[in-house]
Amino acid sequence: MTENGVYVYAIIPAGAALPAGTAGVGSPPAPLRLAGDGRVTAVVSEAPPQLRARRRDLMAHQDVLLRLSDGGPVLPMRFGVVAPDEASVTAQLAGAETEHLATLRHLGRAVELNVKALPAQDSLAAVVAEEKNVRRLREEVRRRPGYEANVRLGEAVAAALSRRAAEAGNTLLHRLTPLARAVAPGPEVHGCAFNVSFLVDRDESDAFRETVRKFADAHRDRAEIRVAGPLPCYSFVSSSGLRPTAARV
Repeated sequence: MTENGVYVYAIIPAGAALPAGTAGVGSPPAPLRLAGDGRVTAVVSEAPPQLRARRRDLMAHQDVLLRLSDGGPVLPMRFGVVAPDEASVTAQLAGAETEHLATLRHLGRAVELNVKALPAQDSLAAVVAEEKNVRRLREEVRRRPGYEANVRLGEAVAAALSRRAAEAGNTLLHRLTPLARAVAPGPEVHGCAFNVSFLVDRDESDAFRETVRKFADAHRDRAEIRVAGPLPCYSFVSSSGLRPTAARV
């Protein structure tokens, strides 16, 4: 057992190699190694003392996952998973080996791409032109200006902007779903009308992003479309049985 425990980055198929020149969390960065003696193995390192969610370590964690995914399927761990020792990691892998293998087969050579739709900026002219209720309230403000009238107009504009962004996001969802292996709704994000992740074949990711770009260009008066990735496939894996150590993160 190590003093600070074993930091776990990912689970990968047995026999997969570690990417050369990749180091883990901590200062100095901890060397990576493999743990496990079955058909799946874990990528681990020594856990640094007083682990915190510092940007340096968050980026190191993600870099390990992305470089691993260049070589094959990866079941990613969330930042901050620390096991007491290597033996406990090996025991968990053995107990859930069948589940882990099924997940790795499902992921294959895929990446996660996240798409968000936000209300379009500087699109008031389009909203006024296309939204009857907004036009009516604007005319009321012009005829009888006042605090309450301005509040009603502002609320109507905000609601229209959010609705238009959500409608654009749902239209985009129908276009992107056939291009993905799987789709996973994301959590609610303040100011975001649409947040969905897609599991996409690595070789098709450029075509997927180009589809998003073209849609965004054609609907810029309705939504600001953002795509992020490739990302570790967090949205498409079930629980690994390993948990972040909250006291250390």
